Amino acid sequence: MASSGKLEVEVEVKSTPEKIWDSLRNTETVFPKAFPDTYKSIELVEGDGKSIGSTRLVKFAEVVPMITTTKERIDEVDEEKKVVGYSVIEGELLNFFKSFKAKVGVAPKGDGSLVTWTCDYEKANEEVPAPELFKDFAVKTFHDLDAYLLKA
Repeated sequence: MASSGKLEVEVEVKSTPEKIWDSLRNTETVFPKAFPDTYKSIELVEGDGKSIGSTRLVKFAEVVPMITTTKERIDEVDEEKKVVGYSVIEGELLNFFKSFKAKVGVAPKGDGSLVTWTCDYEKANEEVPAPELFKDFAVKTFHDLDAYLLKA
C-alpha cells in the first residue's frame, strides 16, 4: 500500500498580504509574467479562476523534471483569511501521486507577510519519494514573487 504524508513550509516575505494574495488569486496573468522561465502559461479551463470548482491548466517550462502540465481544481477559498486550496486532477504529477492537494495561506507578519504552503499527498507507490522538490519549488516561488512585486 502506498503511503501518504503532509509537507508544510512557511515563507516570510516583505510584500503586504494584500499584494501577495492578489497575485495568488490572479496566477494565470501574474505568474507567466513574473516567472517566464518557470511557467509557459496558466489557462483557465472552467470557471473564473477564483471560485471553488474553477480549473486551470498549468504548463511548466523545463524547470520541473518530468512534469510539463498539471490541471488544478480550486477546492477551497476563504477571502477573509486569505486561504486557497486546490487539487491536482490531471497531468504527469498523478503518475507519482494518487492524490496531491495543496493549500496556500497569507497572513500579516511585521511589515510584510507570512505565506504558508501545505501539501497533502498519497504516493502512487512506495518507490516515489516525498515531494520535497515541490516544497522547495514553493519556497523559491514565494521569494521570487516577493522580489517581483517589490520591483513593480
